[in-house]
Amino acid sequence: MKLRSQVVAIALSAMFGAGAGIAQAADLPTFKLEMNDGKLNPVRIEVPAGQRIKIEVHNVGKGAAEFESVQLRKEKVLAPGADSFVVIAPLDPGEYKFFDDFHQTAQGVIVAK
Repeated sequence: MKLRSQVVAIALSAMFGAGAGIAQAADLPTFKLEMNDGKLNPVRIEVPAGQRIKIEVHNVGKGAAEFESVQLRKEKVLAPGADSFVVIAPLDPGEYKFFDDFHQTAQGVIVAK
Protein backbone atom coordinates (compact mmCIF):
# COMPACT_ATOMS: atom_id res chain seq x y z
CA MET A 1 0.00 0.00 0.00
CA LYS A 2 2.89 2.35 0.79
CA LEU A 3 4.40 1.80 -2.68
CA ARG A 4 1.06 2.58 -4.34
CA SER A 5 0.84 5.88 -2.42
CA GLN A 6 4.33 6.82 -3.58
CA VAL A 7 3.46 6.04 -7.20
CA VAL A 8 0.30 8.16 -6.98
CA ALA A 9 2.28 11.03 -5.39
CA ILE A 10 4.90 10.89 -8.16
CA ALA A 11 2.23 10.78 -10.87
CA LEU A 12 0.39 13.78 -9.39
CA SER A 13 3.63 15.68 -9.02
CA ALA A 14 4.55 15.04 -12.66
CA MET A 15 1.05 15.94 -13.83
CA PHE A 16 0.90 19.24 -11.94
CA GLY A 17 4.51 20.07 -12.80
CA ALA A 18 3.80 19.58 -16.51
CA GLY A 19 0.64 21.65 -16.21
CA ALA A 20 2.60 24.50 -14.65
CA GLY A 21 5.02 24.46 -17.60
CA ILE A 22 2.14 24.65 -20.05
CA ALA A 23 0.60 27.55 -18.15
CA GLN A 24 3.92 29.41 -18.21
CA ALA A 25 4.32 28.91 -21.99
CA ALA A 26 0.74 30.09 -22.55
CA ASP A 27 1.43 33.30 -20.61
CA LEU A 28 4.39 34.33 -22.78
CA PRO A 29 4.06 37.20 -25.25
CA THR A 30 3.23 35.33 -28.45
CA PHE A 31 3.94 36.30 -32.05
CA LYS A 32 2.79 34.55 -35.22
CA LEU A 33 4.95 33.68 -38.22
CA GLU A 34 3.60 32.19 -41.43
CA MET A 35 5.92 30.32 -43.80
CA ASN A 36 4.69 29.72 -47.34
CA ASP A 37 7.08 28.09 -49.83
CA GLY A 38 9.87 30.64 -49.45
CA LYS A 39 7.81 33.58 -48.23
CA LEU A 40 7.66 34.78 -44.62
CA ASN A 41 4.83 36.79 -43.12
CA PRO A 42 5.80 38.97 -41.38
CA VAL A 43 9.48 39.37 -42.29
CA ARG A 44 10.00 41.65 -39.27
CA ILE A 45 8.79 40.72 -35.78
CA GLU A 46 9.11 43.35 -33.04
CA VAL A 47 9.32 41.88 -29.53
CA PRO A 48 9.95 43.23 -26.03
CA ALA A 49 13.60 43.07 -24.94
CA GLY A 50 14.43 41.30 -21.69
CA GLN A 51 11.42 38.96 -21.81
CA ARG A 52 10.96 35.34 -22.90
CA ILE A 53 8.78 35.14 -25.99
CA LYS A 54 6.97 32.50 -27.99
CA ILE A 55 6.78 32.47 -31.78
CA GLU A 56 4.03 30.34 -33.28
CA VAL A 57 5.22 29.04 -36.65
CA HIS A 58 2.67 27.98 -39.26
CA ASN A 59 3.73 26.31 -42.50
CA VAL A 60 0.91 27.04 -44.93
CA GLY A 61 2.99 26.05 -47.97
CA LYS A 62 2.99 22.90 -50.07
CA GLY A 63 6.57 21.98 -49.12
CA ALA A 64 8.53 21.56 -45.92
CA ALA A 65 9.86 24.67 -44.13
CA GLU A 66 12.46 25.22 -41.44
CA PHE A 67 12.52 28.16 -39.05
CA GLU A 68 16.19 28.68 -38.28
CA SER A 69 18.23 31.32 -36.47
CA VAL A 70 21.94 30.81 -36.02
CA GLN A 71 22.14 33.79 -33.61
CA LEU A 72 19.35 32.41 -31.42
CA ARG A 73 20.42 28.76 -31.80
CA LYS A 74 16.91 27.72 -32.80
CA GLU A 75 15.62 25.54 -35.57
CA LYS A 76 12.29 23.90 -36.17
CA VAL A 77 11.33 21.81 -39.21
CA LEU A 78 7.68 21.82 -40.22
CA ALA A 79 5.94 19.54 -42.70
CA PRO A 80 3.45 21.11 -45.11
CA GLY A 81 0.40 22.32 -43.15
CA ALA A 82 2.13 21.85 -39.77
CA ASP A 83 2.07 24.26 -36.82
CA SER A 84 4.62 24.49 -34.03
CA PHE A 85 6.36 27.06 -31.84
CA VAL A 86 9.72 28.14 -30.49
CA VAL A 87 10.34 29.74 -27.12
CA ILE A 88 13.14 32.28 -27.07
CA ALA A 89 15.05 33.36 -23.96
CA PRO A 90 15.05 37.07 -23.03
CA LEU A 91 16.83 39.07 -25.72
CA ASP A 92 19.04 42.12 -25.40
CA PRO A 93 17.88 45.05 -27.55
CA GLY A 94 18.93 44.47 -31.13
CA GLU A 95 18.20 42.56 -34.31
CA TYR A 96 18.29 38.78 -34.66
CA LYS A 97 18.10 37.18 -38.11
CA PHE A 98 16.06 34.09 -38.97
CA PHE A 99 15.36 32.28 -42.23
CA ASP A 100 13.68 29.31 -43.88
CA ASP A 101 16.54 26.85 -44.30
CA PHE A 102 14.71 25.08 -47.15
CA HIS A 103 14.24 28.39 -49.00
CA GLN A 104 17.40 30.42 -48.37
CA THR A 105 15.96 33.60 -49.92
CA ALA A 106 13.28 33.75 -47.19
CA GLN A 107 14.99 36.00 -44.64
CA GLY A 108 13.45 37.71 -41.61
CA VAL A 109 14.46 39.59 -38.50
CA ILE A 110 13.34 39.69 -34.88
CA VAL A 111 13.79 43.17 -33.43
CA ALA A 112 13.99 43.35 -29.62
CA LYS A 113 13.19 46.78 -28.21
